[in-house]
Amino acid sequence: MDSCETQRNNNIEEEEEEGEEEDKEEEIAEELEFSMGVKSKAAAAILVLLLFLGSLWLQGGLDYHWDSCLKGYNQVDQFHQLSNSSSGDGGGSEGPQALEPCPGQTFQVSLLLSHLMDAPAYTSDVLMQPYLSSWDELVRFMEALGPMVGLISKEIESKTSIIRDLAVLSEESPEAELVPNIRPINMGVSQQSSVYHSVRSMILGELKRGLVDFQHQTDSGCRTLLRLHRALLWLKLFLQKLGETPVAGRLRSPSELCREAYQNTLANHHTWLVRRAAEVAFIAMPERGFFFRLLCVQNQEQLGAVLGRVVQALSVVYDRTQSALEEHGMLELP
Repeated sequence: MDSCETQRNNNIEEEEEEGEEEDKEEEIAEELEFSMGVKSKAAAAILVLLLFLGSLWLQGGLDYHWDSCLKGYNQVDQFHQLSNSSSGDGGGSEGPQALEPCPGQTFQVSLLLSHLMDAPAYTSDVLMQPYLSSWDELVRFMEALGPMVGLISKEIESKTSIIRDLAVLSEESPEAELVPNIRPINMGVSQQSSVYHSVRSMILGELKRGLVDFQHQTDSGCRTLLRLHRALLWLKLFLQKLGETPVAGRLRSPSELCREAYQNTLANHHTWLVRRAAEVAFIAMPERGFFFRLLCVQNQEQLGAVLGRVVQALSVVYDRTQSALEEHGMLELP
């Protein structure tokens, strides 16, 4: 009897233990299900937020007013000095080593630098064709950083398309006139003459034809250029920060640097919601090693040398555009 009762007690204990294990398994399953649900909801929320960000930029998220502290100045001599600055161990009288194409990359820093160096003309003008080609390459740069950051590039593409379309319409219109004493540049259409072949010719041409409205929003080339100009400062500042090597301390993450560059430029003129959405997008920025591969460099020193040349060329284009817009009171176009 004692043995039977003992066996019966043992069976009861085993059943209780099995029941406890089943309860624990159910609790773990419920916790996993809840955790996955939270993660799914968070991912969905981030996706919706980023899509909303993209739509805002597409609708003109760059269109908030702000004052730039940089003033235009002539940099003809400084621009030509770009070809005499060393990007590696060479240097000297032989000039810099030409940047080689990066195999397997859609974005090519060599093409970006080439377009930027082709853009300045005369003493203070910027040619529109290489300027827009520079933006094409910068769009590829942003798209290479992933779909979240790439959403912002769609706004840039819409702006460059506006200027290109205006150039085509201008050349097709019988009223199109070439600004005198400025050599025309082919914008990819059959006719050669266009007021949209340079920054200053576009400004003078649109003012002459009454296309610039200083009180209301329009799709004029000047207003569109101002939006691109503002975005260019953001990217210039980011690339400058990315290429810097701190004397002491750690290298900051590209995400942190891009967010800081944004906060110092475009964020001052975006709504709270757009700023929060932009910062979520910057969280997905790749790590520094990705930029080494993207620009075909091996370390931070080489990255700084390449980006130093790009930022210097960007500065020439930016400052000339700033000067032209400022001279005609266009830094605050609505």
